[in-house]
Amino acid sequence: MNQSTEIKDWYLSEFKKFENSLNGESKLPIHQLRKEAIDNFSKLDFPNTKEEEWKYTNISPLLKYNFKPASGKGNVSSNQISKFLFDEMEKSLLVFVNGQFDEKLSKIKNLPDGVVAGSISNAIKEKSLVIEKHLGKYADYKDQIFTALSTAYTKDGAFIFVPDGKIIDDPIHVLFLTDSSEENILSQPRNLFVAGKNSQVTIIEHFVSLDESIYFTNSVTEIFADDNAVVNHIKLQEESKKAFHIGRMEIGQGRGSNFTSYAISLGGDISRNDFNSKFNEEGSECTLNGLFLIDGTQLFDVHTLIDHAKPHCNSHEHYKGILDDKSRGVFNGKVMVRQDAQKTNAFQENNNIILSDNALVNTKPQLEIFADDVKCSHGATIGQLDEDSMFYLKSRGIGEETARTILIHAFASDVVQTIKVEAIKNYIEEILTKRFNN
Repeated sequence: MNQSTEIKDWYLSEFKKFENSLNGESKLPIHQLRKEAIDNFSKLDFPNTKEEEWKYTNISPLLKYNFKPASGKGNVSSNQISKFLFDEMEKSLLVFVNGQFDEKLSKIKNLPDGVVAGSISNAIKEKSLVIEKHLGKYADYKDQIFTALSTAYTKDGAFIFVPDGKIIDDPIHVLFLTDSSEENILSQPRNLFVAGKNSQVTIIEHFVSLDESIYFTNSVTEIFADDNAVVNHIKLQEESKKAFHIGRMEIGQGRGSNFTSYAISLGGDISRNDFNSKFNEEGSECTLNGLFLIDGTQLFDVHTLIDHAKPHCNSHEHYKGILDDKSRGVFNGKVMVRQDAQKTNAFQENNNIILSDNALVNTKPQLEIFADDVKCSHGATIGQLDEDSMFYLKSRGIGEETARTILIHAFASDVVQTIKVEAIKNYIEEILTKRFNN
């Protein structure tokens, strides 16, 4: 029996314990979805480097551990989470410890009538019509084993619903904290964010840990932006450098909607993110921006897909990577323009800086165009710090290390400065300053 089969059997056996722990919840309609997902999980194989989509990402280190699905929230205090908060904007805070909602650490203030921000577990129990309509409709588990695993173990996560016409001025901060000091745990937050017609919301998904322990985060987020909705999404991942993070985000967009995403990744031994958006109607816009900073032997992999299924839509994508030591980076971005998607504008770019002789990045920007009246471009760069810029700074009396820090910071800030939430921008800038000065 090989390693992949053994770990599959482990999760299958743990599912029986999970199912027994549900008690009355096993009678809810969602449990049928769980059972279909675990059946599908049993038929799938964990990906390996022979598969094109996982060619540069070897997950065999992840398969060495029997991660135990989290069963409790632990004992986390408000003092322990304080360093991860943005004091000037914490009006709406949802805290999840080991994937489970912690009401005592959370706070919700000044949300318009009808807006829901809380636990998806509670919404499931209350038989929410929004859950019934949207949960599991975008992140298909049939051909993705990690999504199948997440769907099978769906228990809790963030649920945010903004009704038609509602505007939420202050960002909603969703903090996912892992406390795995006693055992190697599997945390699987399942999130659903729905923005109604002509609504507006900013959501921050923030993944952190209390220590440098080994654990596995398998996160799935589904987002639906209805007609003319504006959704700003920020994913900030600063977990343990010994942890594993598999994340998937699926976005469905209605007519005239505007979705913007920023993904900032700093932690994780192996991190894999799949961000996919589909234009279901005309006149929409999607922006995917990202920055990853890795060192040591970290591996970061991002796969994106923007599906121009309808005409008159615009997409913009810009990812940057900074790699040091023996780290590995992967960027695979695909823009698909379908046959009827005329008047499409699509821009995609990936830029990377290599700070050591042993770091490596594999980049593959892709355009698949089946329409003729479009404007599309893509490109990628991999290089070291610009020698002319270094010379210019040094010629003005700036030392080599300081000049190096200035150039790296400028390269990273190019993405960070476009974030519209000032508190988040300042938080990330502080992280960059500390990291580069060290």
